[in-house]
Amino acid sequence: MSGRTAGSTGSPFAPHTAEETAAMLETLGVESEAELFDIPEAVAFDGEFGVPQRDERTVVRDLRETFARNDDLTEFLGRGHYAHYVPAVVDDLSSRSEFLTSYTQYQPEITQGFLQALFEYQSILVELTGLSVANCSMYDAATGLAEAALLSERVRSTGGSTVLVPETLRDGKRGTLDNYVDGSGLTVETYPYADGTADLDALADAVDDDTVFVYAESPTVTGAIEPELAAVGDLAADDDALFCLGSDPVALSLLEEPAAVGADVVVGEAGVLGLPTSYGMGLGLFACREEYLRQVPGRLVGAGEDADGRRAFTLTLQTREQHIRRERATSNICTNQAWVALRAAMHAASLGPDGLVALAEDCVRDAAALSADLDALDGVEAPLDDRHHFREFTVGVDDAPGVAAGLRERGFAVHVLDDERLQVCVTDLNAGATDDLVAAFAEVVR
Repeated sequence: MSGRTAGSTGSPFAPHTAEETAAMLETLGVESEAELFDIPEAVAFDGEFGVPQRDERTVVRDLRETFARNDDLTEFLGRGHYAHYVPAVVDDLSSRSEFLTSYTQYQPEITQGFLQALFEYQSILVELTGLSVANCSMYDAATGLAEAALLSERVRSTGGSTVLVPETLRDGKRGTLDNYVDGSGLTVETYPYADGTADLDALADAVDDDTVFVYAESPTVTGAIEPELAAVGDLAADDDALFCLGSDPVALSLLEEPAAVGADVVVGEAGVLGLPTSYGMGLGLFACREEYLRQVPGRLVGAGEDADGRRAFTLTLQTREQHIRRERATSNICTNQAWVALRAAMHAASLGPDGLVALAEDCVRDAAALSADLDALDGVEAPLDDRHHFREFTVGVDDAPGVAAGLRERGFAVHVLDDERLQVCVTDLNAGATDDLVAAFAEVVR
């Protein structure tokens, strides 16, 4: 890079003088920086934003009119994004300036309170999973799964490269996984489901000495509770593959402890606590066995003692490439999820152990009750598999898109899976509208 001339402005690391810019453009054989970019004319900036100047009152009025055009629907949607009631105390406390404006807690001497809260979040995940280590900074469930797959390549002694995931894995998760493992040498393959959960015979045929990673979900993407998790774990262990379980903190408070069924890593969406419906924003759960401690991606909060012997907290064993040599880094997780993890910890603490279990039990009871009411209707079958369900289940009808459209006209949103299958999700936030949903189904399928 050429040296900077006297009087130049801008970054000290990049030349910005007119002379230097002209020299670079001449070397590249172009007349302007714009020629270096191929931007379609339809989206290119023409110098005008097209936003007329308005006063505040007019802007507020226009926004209200715009929002009023939104459909007013009661959502019975799930498939990885779940909304539970978030206590007001979570909004109130997490909005305090010392939390809301805080960045990564690099200076432990002034962020002990935040670090302690994150340590408690990690401790909650450890208690729910039975595993020894949990971190506090994963983007979402999809990146948690992808990071777990990459971890398996680093920690397993097998020479294999196959990652096995369910054939029903949600598209968003599969796409993220494929992107993460691209270039790593890992190959993603699927195993089939039978009656809503893992087909053990088919999985046994698929797992071999080339398998490095086996992923199962409970609840599954359609809400079915996997009845044979220990068997899945045994199949993975028999070929020295890492067994990864996908779940969430509410479900984990009621279902089998992952460590007890042989899980090496647990991933999932921790944002079911502390976050309202956010349509994409998440918080990734990541917990694992202690032997993988130095391979955990993201951030860990550790507890120790300060110079005066008092308990103190600090970020520790950070394996991001921003903190250590790139060739030794385990991940490039950059965004700080600490505030979202704080909210999840606050929500869990406000519920307490009994309240968390009660919420999970409602997720089972409400799903069973709604599916039974729908199944009693002529032309409706629910659920479509012989499994217990958590929050959601599949529904069989003759014309799924048509039924969904009819429900939408009556104020309800459900998932359309294909021509003959819908999916319905019930939580504490929409449980009061289930009778109306059943009545709407009865009208539509008549």
